[in-house]
Amino acid sequence: MPMTSANGPHWVYLDVAHALEQVGDLQALHGMLPMLQELLERDVPQIRQLLAGADVRAASPLLHSLKGCMPIFCAPALCADLAQVEGMSKAGGSAEVSEAFAVLSPQLDSLLNEIRQYLALPA
Repeated sequence: MPMTSANGPHWVYLDVAHALEQVGDLQALHGMLPMLQELLERDVPQIRQLLAGADVRAASPLLHSLKGCMPIFCAPALCADLAQVEGMSKAGGSAEVSEAFAVLSPQLDSLLNEIRQYLALPA
């Protein structure tokens, strides 16, 4: 849920100003955010399922894919947390990675909700 300020919504995980610097303009941002939304909707539940089955090897490429696109759109702290979990997936045990993803997962869910809310705003 966005926090509101005198300047309009303030997003916790979605960094709109940084994303605009990266992609150029609102039209490009509105064209690219649905791709991130789809990626989160598809991959986060799949990662949860794979980690629940202790399949870190299969979850690792999905974490890597998320890590690759997040810095364009997201707050640096979320990107750092995701990078840490992705790095752990390459060398860590399944319990360690599952625990770290369980902490990260609500943040990714919040990001997804912020993207949905942002895209629902009047243009």
